Amino acid sequence: MYGLGSQSDDALAPEGEFDPDVNPEPGAFLAGHDVLDGDDHVAFHELTRELFDERGVYDMTFGYNLADLNLDTRHTEAGYRYAVDADDPSVLRAEFTPTTPFCPQSHTLTIGSFRAWNGLSERHDYDLVRVRVADSHQRSESINEELRDLEETYLETGELPDEDADDAGGASQAGAPF
Repeated sequence: MYGLGSQSDDALAPEGEFDPDVNPEPGAFLAGHDVLDGDDHVAFHELTRELFDERGVYDMTFGYNLADLNLDTRHTEAGYRYAVDADDPSVLRAEFTPTTPFCPQSHTLTIGSFRAWNGLSERHDYDLVRVRVADSHQRSESINEELRDLEETYLETGELPDEDADDAGGASQAGAPF
C-alpha cells in the first residue's frame, strides 16, 4: 500500500486512536463549529482513508494515502480536522493543513478530497463535505475560491463537475481517478 514513495510505516502513529499531539489545531474554517475529536474524529477519518484509497487521493511527496498525514509523527501540525457545521448538521467542514505554507500539492489534494467525500456521499452521514485549505497556505485564497465554486456547482446540480472542468484534471498524481 505504501509503494508509491519512500514512506515508512515507522513514522505513523497507531490507527484507531485520536492523539491531539499528532493532529493539526482546528483553524479559522472550523471556528465556531462542532470540531470532531476522540472517537468521532477517528470514525470519520477511518472512512476517509477508505474513500481516499478508492479514489486515489495520495500525497506523492510522502507516497501514502493523504489520510495518513494525520498519523505522521514527522508532521504533527499537518492533515485534516473536521467539524459539524453549527448552522446545518448535515454539513461537515474539513480543513486541510499542509506540511508547509507553500505545499505545491494543496490544490490537487483538496479538490481530490472534495471529490472523494462528495462523490461517495452515500458512504457517510453528511449531505455535503465542505473543504478548505488552511489560511497559512500561500495560495489559500485562490484554492478556497475554487473549492467554493466546485461546492456551488455540486449544490446546484447534485453532481460533481466533469473531471476535466477543474484544474486538477481527472486523476490524482498517482494516476487514479478522484
